[in-house]
Amino acid sequence: MAEPPELPALPALPGLGLAGRRALVTGGGRGIGFAAAAALAGAGAEVVLAARGRQELEAAAGALRAAGHGARAAVLDVTDRAAIARVTGAEGPFHILVNAAGFLRRAGFLETRPEDLDRTLAVNLRGAWDVSQAVAAGMVAAGIRGSIVNVSSQMGLVGGTRRGGYAASKWGLEGATREMALDLARHGIRANTVCPTFTRTAMNAAALADPAFAGPALAGIPLGRFAEPADVAGAILFLASEMSAMVTGTALAVDGGFTAQ
Repeated sequence: MAEPPELPALPALPGLGLAGRRALVTGGGRGIGFAAAAALAGAGAEVVLAARGRQELEAAAGALRAAGHGARAAVLDVTDRAAIARVTGAEGPFHILVNAAGFLRRAGFLETRPEDLDRTLAVNLRGAWDVSQAVAAGMVAAGIRGSIVNVSSQMGLVGGTRRGGYAASKWGLEGATREMALDLARHGIRANTVCPTFTRTAMNAAALADPAFAGPALAGIPLGRFAEPADVAGAILFLASEMSAMVTGTALAVDGGFTAQ
């Protein structure tokens, strides 16, 4: 009789191996960022939620603490390099980074103002780059084999109309993440993106409430529904954990089949 195969050494669920790990989540006060922070905290990580609005952050961190999780709030504008240095220096080092801060100004290509394009690129691309650089430096100094998860978009894999540079910023983030993955691999640090479809967040609320937008958008998703923040958080949790220990430089589409067509 053949010997049974040896079972793989997988982290025990639901912990996913995150107990004792610290995570920084930008854009953590609401939407995908808060859902990600809640998922990481629920899996045992201590989370630091970062965003610009103090009241929103304190409320989000308070909700996690009330549920018995370790959570702190850190006011942070990801376009401010000095603030990034202060927060990562005071709160780090981290084992996990989730870059969920985002900006979207809807406008066609010819109508996009230079200042809006600058803001889009500053938050979505350079902000994620700068925070990742600071956190990764702390990981390397501490000998941490960590995980960076950048929240991209299905528009980082395809194009999109009336996004005011949003698709450009997310395509740039995809390239930046691959560079991070290759450069940081020798330190055991992984970098990946999640690419959500239209998700029910405050940033998308007005658009998804407009039948002229929501109807065609929904028709483009084979699974037939918009994403919820928890859908994206599940993918982030996978990429942050040792369940994805051999996954780096990858874009994980959370789009209901949108980009498979």
